[in-house]
This record gives sequence, C-alpha cells and structure tokens, in this order.
Amino acid sequence: MLDDLISRAILENLAGTTAFQRGEEYFSIGAVGHIRASDNKITARVEGTETYQVELWDDDGDLAYDCTCPRAADGYFCKHCVAVGLAWLAENSATPKSGVASGKKKRRDPWRDIKEYLTTQPPETLIELLLDVAQRDDRLYQSLLLKAERAGGGGNTRSSGGNMVKAYQKAINGATRIHGFIDWQEVSTYAGNIDQVADSLAELLKPDTAALLVELTEYAIERVENSLEQVDDSNGEIGSIVYRLGELHLKACLMASPEPAGLAERLFRLETTLPFGLCSFDAATYGDALGKEGLRRYRELAEAEWHKLKPQDAKDSYDTHRATITRIMEQLAEASGDVEELIAIKSQDLSSGYRYLDIAEIWIKAKQPDKALEWAERGLKAFPDRPDNRLRDFLVDAYLKRKRNDEALQLTWVQFEERPSLEHYKKLHNIAGTLGLWPEQRNRALTWVAEVIAREANTTSRWKPKPSAPNTSLRVEIALWEQDLDAAWSAAHEGACERSLLITLAGKLEASRPGDTISLYRRVVPPIVEQTNNTAYDEAIKLIRRVGGLMKVQNQPRQFSDYLAELRVQFKPKRNFIKLLDEVARGAAK
Repeated sequence: MLDDLISRAILENLAGTTAFQRGEEYFSIGAVGHIRASDNKITARVEGTETYQVELWDDDGDLAYDCTCPRAADGYFCKHCVAVGLAWLAENSATPKSGVASGKKKRRDPWRDIKEYLTTQPPETLIELLLDVAQRDDRLYQSLLLKAERAGGGGNTRSSGGNMVKAYQKAINGATRIHGFIDWQEVSTYAGNIDQVADSLAELLKPDTAALLVELTEYAIERVENSLEQVDDSNGEIGSIVYRLGELHLKACLMASPEPAGLAERLFRLETTLPFGLCSFDAATYGDALGKEGLRRYRELAEAEWHKLKPQDAKDSYDTHRATITRIMEQLAEASGDVEELIAIKSQDLSSGYRYLDIAEIWIKAKQPDKALEWAERGLKAFPDRPDNRLRDFLVDAYLKRKRNDEALQLTWVQFEERPSLEHYKKLHNIAGTLGLWPEQRNRALTWVAEVIAREANTTSRWKPKPSAPNTSLRVEIALWEQDLDAAWSAAHEGACERSLLITLAGKLEASRPGDTISLYRRVVPPIVEQTNNTAYDEAIKLIRRVGGLMKVQNQPRQFSDYLAELRVQFKPKRNFIKLLDEVARGAAK
C-alpha cells in the first residue's frame, strides 16, 4: 500500500513547499539512516540538530506520519518525514509494483527475512543475540531483568514477591530519576524509559501478581507525578503514561480485592497529596474496589479533613487542599443522593454570586423550584457591586415561569444598561419579544445606545483631553444583526466604526450596491496599510482586488488605475506594499 501512498507529489502536498525543499536538502546530504520497512510501515532516523525518529505508515489508505521533532508534535508533516519518504522512494524507484513488468522480483520484506532466519537458529544463538543487544539497549536490559525476576519467583511466596517488588521499584527509580530540569527537547527519551517500565508492569495484571501491581503502580504514579515538577511535559507524553498507570491500578484493585480500609487510606492520600492529580483516586472511581467498608473509611477520612476547614470568605485566596477536600465531599454527597448534605457542603463557600447559582441549580434538579428561587435571589442581594449575569439570567427565566414579567424585563434591562452590547441587546429582544413588547422596547434600547455613544464621545479625561468623534460600532453591529443594511450604512457614516464591521457591511452590499461597497473598502484600506506589516499588506491587497473586480463589472478600469496610482503616491515609502500593489496593477492591465 505504501507504493500508492508515497510519491514526491504527495510528500510536497503534505509538507508544503518550504518543508519539502528542506526535506530534500536533508535527503541529499545523507541525513537519513537505515530504513526499516514492514508491510505497512517504514521507520528511520534522521540526523538534524539532534537525532529524530520518523515513522510513516498506511492508515486506512492515508499516509500517516510521526516524528520526534517539535514541528511534528504540533501536527505538521515535517522536513524529516519528507527526507525519509524521499529516501524510501530512492531505494525502491527501480522496484515495480506488484503485477507490473513480469519476470522481475517483488520487493523483499526485510522483517520477514529476519524472522525466517531467526526461526532456523538454535536457542543458544538466539540467546547470544538477545544478550548482545541488551548490553547496548538499557530499556531491553531492564525489561529482560524484570521478566527474569518475575519468572524466577512468580510472586507465589512472600520472599519471592518481596524480591520482585524491590526489582520493580529499582526499575521505577531508575526510569524516574532526574538530574536537573528536563525540557521539551529531552522529554521523549525520559518518557520512553517510563513507558518501558509501564509495559513491564502491565504484564503483572494477572490474578497471582495483581496485588503486587497495586503496590507498584501506586509507587510509580507517585514517583512520576513528583518528577513532573522538573519536566516540561507540554505535549502530554508523560501525562498519558500516568493515565495508563492509573488504569492499571484500578484494574489491579478490582482483580486483587485488597483490604478495603487500607485501600481507602492509600487512595485518599494519593487523591489529596499528589502535586498534579492526573489520575482520579476518588471514591466514585474506586467504588466497586472499595465496597461498603472501604467507602465508609474513605468518607471518615474526608469528613475529618472537612471539619478542619472554616467557611470560605470572598477575601480568601485559592486553597488547593480546600478545593480537593470540597470536591471529594461533593462527590460523596452526590453518590449518596443526599441533596441536603450536598447543599450544606456547597454552602461553606458563598464567595461569589455563581456559588449561589450553583446551589439554585441543584434545587432545580431536585424539583424544588421555590428553594432554587430563594437561593438565586439571595445571591443577587449578596453581591450588589459584583453581580453575576448568569445568576440574573436564571432569575429572569424563573420570573417568566411565575408570570413575574415586569421583574424579568427589568433584570434584562439592567444588564443592557450596565454594558450595552449586541449580546445584551439580543437578550432584551428575546425577553421583550416573548412578552409581546419588542417594538417599544427596541426604540427605548436604540435611544439608550445613541445616548451612550454620544456620552462616550463627549467624555474627556487625562488621556482624552478633547471630545472625539462618536464610535458607532455598536449601532452598526445591531443593524447588521437585524439585517437592516440601510441603518447600518447610515450609522457607519455618523462616526468611527470598527474595521471588521465595515468590511462585513461592504460584503453584504456587494450584490445590490457595488458603489457603496467600493467606498467602504476604500475607507478601510489606508488604516490597514498603516499597520506596516506584511500580514496587513496582504489583507489590504485582497480588498483592493475586490475593489478592482467591482470596478471592472461597472466598466471603470480607468478609475481603478487612478485608485492604484493614489495608493502608490500615498504609501510610496512602504516598499513591500508597493510591490504587491504593482502585481495588482499588472494583473489589471492584462
């Protein structure tokens, strides 16, 4: 399948011109090492600023790829992948596809050749080969050592089990040992060592060794989590291994059925002390493994810590330990179905309006709307200077259900008056429309918008000593949402307006009012060019081309030439922009 998936055209299409050219350079200087190929995958190392491992394979008819470089980590088909693809093509360019040019041999699979060779060798030879490789490969050595330890004792006796634990702990210590900070360029090697140990641990997920696996995965997770404080794991390589260890731990607990109270104590400690908490050691996750006795002990530990906490005050800073214990208590209450207990826990933190809303929504789920309304109104009164609009929206909905229409409309108006915006205008439209009051409320809202625009224009300050032109962006935005293009056009010419809104308006007017569209585009081009960067120049040129297209339709080629000449004079010092402008002029002349 790779014959059909790898070609120069495909490689360039995946990588882009620049990365493809750089990949060609890598290939041409011999940076690609020996290529290993199987039926649907090729792997090779590429020597760049460091050694990168590249894989290309068939993924259901698509060319999939992976490389250990940062570019590939961001999802791009990198230059190293290009180099390996080109090297593979060079090795196989003389080899025809199956069924073509009969009489010529089909390309051999080196892995099949190796396998066939090994199957003919006596055990002594295979052992020598494996030991020779293990001397040069620390990961293989460690894996074989752990397999030997497990085979020698099997975990059937306390003595052999103890030796196995020591052997695995030693391997875990070696894989997680750190000397200084590990940055993102080195993290793959570090993660690979831990992943190898995780592979060996996974082999212990058997009835006779599951109890050992419980102990060892707890040890490994603690070691890895603590090491992450000195590792840049921004791509999540190590985090994914920790998740895997967590899954192994849970499966081992279910298989081994450890003593419930002891398990609860260890789980609670892990849940409350690990620095990153990548795995969940909560009672909900481990409910089946803990059983009634374990859950009871877990709750005792949580409640003991919970009673040490004082009620949260709005002035208190964030406390990680408090947040963890609160979350545990909430999960226990939710699992028990005790709404009163859950509310009591939530009530210990009423430091914001949203906390009241959280409680109100719990009462709604419990089909207690009156209690929900009571808590929401309490929250609104508790924070008059810091109201939460989500809480207001909740109350608006509650008031409408109770036919308290005036209160619902008033709360919506408060939001709009505090911060006039399209979002709040839409809210007002929805509520007033529901009540059949939109026409009069719309007039009131637009009057308020005009007042706000005028007030902001006339306001002066230390940084704005003189009144300014009115900014009519909000009025234009509202008109565009209402699809009132005449109102939007008028508002756009009554003062300053955000460029994106003018461009949007111009786009909507292109079909019916090309002349007005041209004037809007010509209005926004100069301030774009004044940003003086290539991205801005590209944006301006796109708009200029649209002006050219509209003028061509209106049979105004001379006017477009005059426009380009004006821009050339106005922005003569901006050489990069002038180059782009000249390309437009040459295209218009054809």
